[in-house]
Order: sequence, then structure tokens, then C-alpha cells
Amino acid sequence: MRLLTLFAALTVVLPGSLQGQISRQEYAARRDSLISNIQDGALVVFGAREPEKDYISFYQDPHFLYLTGVREPNAALVIVKRDGRATGTLFVQPNNPAAEVWTGARMGLDTARARTGLAARAADDLLPVIDSLAGVVRTFYLVGAFGDEDPLEPGEHGLSYDQEVMRAIASRHDSLAVSNATPVVLRLRSRKSAAELELIRTAVNITVEAHRQAFQAIEPEMNEFEVQGLVEYMFRRNGADRPSFATIIGSGPNSTTLHYNANDRFMRAGEVVVMDIGASYRGYAADVTRTVPISGTFTAEQRAIYQLVRDAQAAAEKAATPGASFGGLSRAAAETIERGLARIGLIEGVGATVEGGEALCGQAGASCPQWTMYYMHGLGHGIGLDVHDPEQAHYQGGRINVGSAFTIEPGVYVRANLLSIIPDTPRNRAMIAKIRPAVERHANIGVRIEDDYIITPRGVEWISKAPREIAEIEALMAQRWAGTPGRNAELVRRYERTGSR
Repeated sequence: MRLLTLFAALTVVLPGSLQGQISRQEYAARRDSLISNIQDGALVVFGAREPEKDYISFYQDPHFLYLTGVREPNAALVIVKRDGRATGTLFVQPNNPAAEVWTGARMGLDTARARTGLAARAADDLLPVIDSLAGVVRTFYLVGAFGDEDPLEPGEHGLSYDQEVMRAIASRHDSLAVSNATPVVLRLRSRKSAAELELIRTAVNITVEAHRQAFQAIEPEMNEFEVQGLVEYMFRRNGADRPSFATIIGSGPNSTTLHYNANDRFMRAGEVVVMDIGASYRGYAADVTRTVPISGTFTAEQRAIYQLVRDAQAAAEKAATPGASFGGLSRAAAETIERGLARIGLIEGVGATVEGGEALCGQAGASCPQWTMYYMHGLGHGIGLDVHDPEQAHYQGGRINVGSAFTIEPGVYVRANLLSIIPDTPRNRAMIAKIRPAVERHANIGVRIEDDYIITPRGVEWISKAPREIAEIEALMAQRWAGTPGRNAELVRRYERTGSR
């Protein structure tokens, strides 16, 4: 099936669909699916804790949000399954006017019951209830930020709050088993519902409008943080919750650093700038990258690299059909990049290797394809409640299908110091002599083009329609920027009609 609307005329559709409201019934169905995949016992899912400082923004844990829709801190979900039947209880902070004057109104127990259809109890009751259940059930199932690892073992940043709680419970009940149910939730999250796809689409539309404003505003001698400020202003002005990740505005040499986000360099004429940005709308993330010339027109060298990356993305898009292997998309892009780098002279030829060792190949003494010196990351990832969200390709034999939401983001990065970090071997010296002129001509040119796609029953749809062809980019940048657009009251009111926190 062809890629729907891929070559349609460019339009920017700002957020508006009310179909993105996730129903109480959908949340219940998600919990039912989770429970059907575990044995008898007690399931515990902790929401995020309230920040210690009440002036720090709170963001809900994505697993908890997926299962409940509740955005308040210090909440938890407990579901007890006995003889195949399950009963769930939501633990939330009760109404407390003295506390609410500082941190805002709470749902309270009655509203929690009405919104979720679950029984509700005070958050302070949670630990005694869990401790009591531990004397009755044989297994606790825990969902948290530990992937498929042991749920009681500390992660990279030590033990989380839920791990500390469950460790303490397990220490008092020797016969209790604690099992990890997170992989089940990750698999469920990998297939997005129609309502979720609409929320993702809205996040993407907001992000695209921010890109269009940045295209027109950029000029030499601006600082990267000015572009960041404009982008994030457009996010909030159009109803986004926040950036879905740290905004990347990387100019000149910074365009070759994949996750650069200091955003404090003055942009110079004749350079490119990589803008990797994404809005989060009602918890759902966008992730769209564009690379543009700061002077408004690509140089011959920038044009060559840019077109190569765009060709690689187009090759992956052509391979993107429902049921396609994501590995097939990746191969299509990598093969295009390799041929293009050989044509430009940045590698010796198709199939050529470099003795890269740890610095370039990730393993001492190893050799790797020369094209990986310039393209060293994956082709894309899922998007959803996390900017790198579970995707069906991770679970369905590597294949994308209806309900998939993902990015395609090839890139080429010509680092100015590349030749100095290549291990000094006779074979590498010969290679360097051949590619040095091309590397020096293209030094400090980094290009990434990233777009977002969803799969519906109609097919694969490109949803991040910011200008991306060279002529489109240069034409928009040539238009005089009129400043940030005026307030769109109707647009912002649509956020209210999708439901309050």
C-alpha cells in the first residue's frame, strides 16, 4: 500500500480533532488486557511522586497514565486477581484545602471514582493495603521504569520509590514473589488506538507550525537560544504541555553532535542548523527534525549532503508499508547513504571498511563499514507517551502495522575532527589520503531529516508536513518573517474541550 499523502500539497493543520479524547472505557480495556496476561495475585502500578519543591513541574509516569489517565502525583493503582476475576482500586490524595492552596485542587476520592470507574481510597492507605495483601496473595506484579529487568534490582540511578516500597514489603513476607509485569504494558503501548493517534497527530501539527516559524525567523548572528525560545513559545501558545524532550538547535559544528542541547552559540552565515524539536500534547510526543541553511540558501556542499539524506529518507519511506520489516526500512536508507557518500568522495566506495576500533566501531580491534563514520544512529523509533515509545516493530517480528507510530530519521554528520580520531594504521592512512579533500570541504556539515508516521487502516501516513525539499525550505526562508502570529483563541479553546487535568 502506498504512503498516503506523501506527495500531497503542503498544508499545516493545527490541533483540532476532538476524537483524541481517550475514553474511560478505553482505559478500562487497557487494564483488562494487562490483567488477562498475568496469573492470580496483586498488581501494583505507582504514579510519579510529587516533586520535593512545589515550584518544579510535575509529569505523570507514562505507564500509570496509560492505564488510568490520572495526572495527579502520589497516586497508585492496585488490582487484585483471584480465581480469574479482578477488582481494582485507585489510591489518590484526598481533598485538603490547606495543601491545595499551595499545589492546586485535587480530584479527591469522589471525582476519582467518577472519572475512572474504579474504587478509590486515600493515598495514605496504600502501604497498609499492600502490606496486608502480601499476607494473602503469593505474587505481586509490579509495573515500573525497569523494562524487562528484575523489578527489585537497582537501576542506573539506584532504587526508585516503588522499588523501595516493594523491597520493604518483600522483606517482611518471605514467601512473597515479586514479578515484573512491565513488558506486558510495553507491548500493549506499542499499538496505538485511534484516539492516541489523534493526540500524536496534534502534537506533531503543533511542532510543524513551530518549525515553520523558526525557518522564517532564522538569520545569521542569531543565537541558538533565540530559536529555542521561539520554538518553545509556539509550543505553549498552541496548547502543548511542554517540549517532549530537550530542544536541539545545533548550528555549524554543533550540527554534527547528535544530542547537542546547550543551545548557546551564535549562528554564522554559511552554516547549517539542525533543529530537532517536539511538542508534548496531553502527554503524547512529537519528534520532527529539519536542517536549514542559516543564510537562507544551501551551499553546493550542504546541498549535496542534504539531498543525500533526503534520498535515504525517501528510500525508507518507499519501503514503509503495513506489515513491512523495520529492518528493511533501515537497510534501504543505509544503502542509499553509502552510495551517496561514495559519490561525494567521503568514503572510498561501496563495501569499503575502516579499521575503527573502539572509537568508531565500538569494539577494540574491530573494522566497520566506512559509511558508519558519518551515520552512526538508528533509522527511527516509536513515538507516543514517551518520545522513544514502544513500537510494534519491537514485538511483532520486527514489523510495523496498524497502530504503529514511528519516526524515520536518517542523517549524515561530517565532524571536523573525524580524520584525527581514526586509528593510525597503514590501511587507514591510505584511506585518509583519499577522503581528506572531501572531508575538509564538507567539515561541520551535519544534516538530519526526521519525520513522523502513523499507520491506520487506510495505510501509512506522513503526518509531519514541515517543508523538507531544498526548494521548499529556501522558498519559505526567503519570505519576510512577520513576527509570531497573533493569538488563535479557537485553537487554544480546543485544548479545554479535550478535558481538564
